[in-house]
Amino acid sequence: MRPVFFCLLVFVLSACSGPMNDPYPKSEDGKAILYSAFDEPPKHLDPARSYASNEVVYLAQIYEPPLQYHYFKRPYELIPLTASALPRPVYVDADGRPLGADAPAERIAESVYEIHIRPGIYFQPHAAFAGKRELTAADYVYEVKRLAHPGLHSPIFGLMSDYIVGLRELGTELERAAKTSRGWLDMRRYPLAGAQVVDRYTYRIRVKGKYPQFVYWLAMAFFAPMPWEVDAWASRPEAVADNRTLDTWPVGTGPYMMTEHRYNRRIRLARNPNFRGEAYPDAGAAGDAAAGLLADAGKTMPFIDEAVYTKESESIPYWNKFLQGWYDSSGIGSDNFDQAVRVGAGGESELTPAMRAKGIALKTSVATTSFYTGFNMLDPVVGGLDERHRKLRQALAIAVDIEEYIAIFANGRGIPAQGPLPPGLFGYRDGAAGINPVVYDWVAGKPRRKPIAEARRLLAEAGYPDGRDAATGKPLVLNLDTMARGPDDKARLDWLRKQFRKLDIELVVRGTDYNRFQDKMREGTEQIFEWGWNADYPDPENFLFLLYGPNRKVGAGGENATNYVNPEFDRLFVQMKDMDNGPARQAVIDRMVAMLRQDSPWLFGFHPKDYVLHHAWLKNVKPNQMANNGLKYRRIDVAARATARKAWNRPHWAGPVLAVLVLAVALVPAWLAYRKRQEARAR
Repeated sequence: MRPVFFCLLVFVLSACSGPMNDPYPKSEDGKAILYSAFDEPPKHLDPARSYASNEVVYLAQIYEPPLQYHYFKRPYELIPLTASALPRPVYVDADGRPLGADAPAERIAESVYEIHIRPGIYFQPHAAFAGKRELTAADYVYEVKRLAHPGLHSPIFGLMSDYIVGLRELGTELERAAKTSRGWLDMRRYPLAGAQVVDRYTYRIRVKGKYPQFVYWLAMAFFAPMPWEVDAWASRPEAVADNRTLDTWPVGTGPYMMTEHRYNRRIRLARNPNFRGEAYPDAGAAGDAAAGLLADAGKTMPFIDEAVYTKESESIPYWNKFLQGWYDSSGIGSDNFDQAVRVGAGGESELTPAMRAKGIALKTSVATTSFYTGFNMLDPVVGGLDERHRKLRQALAIAVDIEEYIAIFANGRGIPAQGPLPPGLFGYRDGAAGINPVVYDWVAGKPRRKPIAEARRLLAEAGYPDGRDAATGKPLVLNLDTMARGPDDKARLDWLRKQFRKLDIELVVRGTDYNRFQDKMREGTEQIFEWGWNADYPDPENFLFLLYGPNRKVGAGGENATNYVNPEFDRLFVQMKDMDNGPARQAVIDRMVAMLRQDSPWLFGFHPKDYVLHHAWLKNVKPNQMANNGLKYRRIDVAARATARKAWNRPHWAGPVLAVLVLAVALVPAWLAYRKRQEARAR
């Protein structure tokens, strides 16, 4: 009996050296590896094609456009990445003669950006290179040309064709070439007037007219470098057959390189051995130093050796693994929000005691996003800029309680929008100067929604006392056109109907499929709709253009979904978009926003708040809505993580040991019988 008991006990206790539920191989113990997860695998990792948030997670660590955003500073600030300095445009007239920096926009035929790349930057190791390959200006020009490649269908080709000189014509030429050639299109063979190499480390981009926002695009992967050797290598039939194209295996100069890509299982990034190193920032926004975010100032990045992203289809397993320490950070789903966060009476969020006991930190940031309800300004009932229609929209803006919506449907994760601009952008006003006076009063240091009596007064002045047409006596019925038709949308739509009923207005929800909804928007047959916009870049032009008349949806196919046309707003927009940030531009923006508040083509909704949890061992975490290359700033206290994991995943051995004892006792009769038979045979 003794040998059996001893073997079983040794087997059970041998697992005490580490957590039995550790999902990672022993070879990764003690290493600075960041562990995260994804629910949807990336579809495009080619920088000319990618335009999705779940793709930039990887691209931004691998590819390096010439510019980047400062990791800490707010409002968001562009700084050089591979460029030696921020490029300043040189303006020229129609005859190519230089103009002054203060030249009026109507005289500027082109803006010329000359970008100088720092020498000594190298691509990651790759089979396409004969040796160590240095980054050159030609690599950036090559990628600009790829935006016109007919086989890539770059999502920004149409927009950039309006600005980069000759890009549209290049697209036509490449279409012809693609019909007669097979395989790889060598971009070096096709000149582009709007993107040219000046010397080994300098290239020039020519932009039509004055377009100050172009500089923001130079911080996006669309304008990252692409060596022709890699493009040729990844276009080979063998690479396509082996799924080793640029859409699956990116190649860049950044701090990390992809070393594993199992499409529906795992993605691994590892240090680029050819990376030059980059100094951690020594300055930030107010409070960053006190929060310990500048403790690594001047140290060479990156700090983490690898990042492993594992497919997690369900939120609950991901959440449980985060609580066990197997993932270093996590978002907060609606299913576990109450477990993680408590919202105070004043609307502030704080971690629950259980989260604080684990040393978990909560980081929040307001997204550069605006959700809104739009009115079709072509509609005879809710559209129009006369006082009758304006006051109807203003009454609805007061009646629809966005604060209540955020509390019920967003777990408090958002701030009511006071206009079209989200925080973090130049032009956004905070405090008393930033409230929408049509909807709010400033009371005791914070905005307070006007009473429903004020909305009823406006409604009566609009000709609808008690929700009835004063001329006909008929009740006012409005229509919401939406794609939201599922059971999960019912509660939200019922809530919205309730808001309209405060004014005795009946809201009819007209649900439809995506294609029919898009047709309604293009044709202008919708009445009220729900919409949203994420910033492409942190400039007010990227939101205010959503209400610029020439960008209207009907007739022009633009992003002005409300079809709002106000000549004075349009005039100010043209003036504002070409101005440099400063008091003069702020004054123009203030006038434009005030105009939108009065006209109310949008029922301003909210700017969502992102909530991110991370363990105490993950350092240098600060949410940044524009910079996506944050991995290089992160640092992991590996020893602290190992200690916490062991404590949080300690096995409870009382049950297993008791089971072993019971099993051993149960085996005693069998063992005695066996010994008895053996002794009998021996005799």
